[in-house]
Amino acid sequence: MIKNLVRGLSALSLAFVPLLPPPAAQAAPAAEVTTLSDAVGLLKVTEEDRAGYTRSSFRHWTAGEDTTDGCDTRAEVLLAEAVVAPAVGTGCKLTGGRWTSYFDGQDVTDVGSLDVAHLVALGEAWESGASAWTAGRREAYANDQGADVSLVAVTARTNRQKADKDPADWTPPSPDAQCRYTGEWVATKLRWQLTVDDRELEALKVYAEGPCEDTVVRYAPMA
Repeated sequence: MIKNLVRGLSALSLAFVPLLPPPAAQAAPAAEVTTLSDAVGLLKVTEEDRAGYTRSSFRHWTAGEDTTDGCDTRAEVLLAEAVVAPAVGTGCKLTGGRWTSYFDGQDVTDVGSLDVAHLVALGEAWESGASAWTAGRREAYANDQGADVSLVAVTARTNRQKADKDPADWTPPSPDAQCRYTGEWVATKLRWQLTVDDRELEALKVYAEGPCEDTVVRYAPMA
């Protein structure tokens, strides 16, 4: 009888336990907004080392943000950046459409002449800190659609000229693009906590303290 009474009281107490709301989803980091000069001052300077780098260390292109559309990350970037939308065929084959390659100011109607460039190239990312990352974080970097500046559709010719160079050795041939490029370079490095070397820093300062002093840098840090 006592056992039955205890069970009854236990059941009664459980009935009045307040229901707690489920834990809130983790909010995305708020975007930081600053001037190019201040943003450059936030960069950490270290020596760079490319030892061990292979392009295959960064898995790309994956299924993209919409895993049901049949398009990989590259194709989704091309669709997002199209000035005139292309037709999407079987297997996400893109035909028609028009793009503007901001590196050189060229209008492009042949999708085959475009690259989707990693603004901070994979080799540069490796020697700036990504060599110590997990494979999963490198994959996230190589397919980063969470920031508009991480991946950009540009002419294959200018992307090959850029290759893995940093702003000490290459900036876009179009003068109108150089401040945008410098700001987006710094934003990408800050977003992913990548470092710079001495030459790179000095090159960035030339733009930040000169023609690009009014450039605004926006970035949301990756955890």
